[in-house]
Amino acid sequence: MGEGILLAHVDRGVLLPEAQRIARLEAALPQIEAAVAGESDPVAVQATLACLLWGTLAQANWCGFYRRVGEAMLAVGPYQGGMGCLRIPFDRGVCGACARTAATQLVPEVHAFPGHIACDDATRSELVVPVLVQGRLEAVLDLDSPHVAGFCAAEARLLEGLVARVFRGISG
Repeated sequence: MGEGILLAHVDRGVLLPEAQRIARLEAALPQIEAAVAGESDPVAVQATLACLLWGTLAQANWCGFYRRVGEAMLAVGPYQGGMGCLRIPFDRGVCGACARTAATQLVPEVHAFPGHIACDDATRSELVVPVLVQGRLEAVLDLDSPHVAGFCAAEARLLEGLVARVFRGISG
């Protein structure tokens, strides 16, 4: 069982084959959306998503949010995993690139990404999805994995849809 949702158990750190990861995420999405339905507080939604996505995405070694706290600055928000960077400027790292461009960043090998910030030396790949609320960047959803190519384009698309749906109607 996943953490708070009904999924088959998968040990933390296991990189399932892509088709199995996508099927697992697709099975979890309705349960995740039901868990946050009607919630209007962005921090409560972020905390719940971090918890439930952590239980879903076994390949992740970090799953959470960086919140926009200034014109060009992110600060750590609700997350699961080891210690995260406390602040990330928009001009640094994968999260900064996502915040700066408001575009999803799918990085199969972080050591090849110019300006990568090593919050956790074990991280090898990263997926960062912008959280737009009424057209303004409010946060980014950051997923790290100790596996090269730990995330795929299909997972990115599914998470983009989830973020768009659950943050629709929430004020920043």
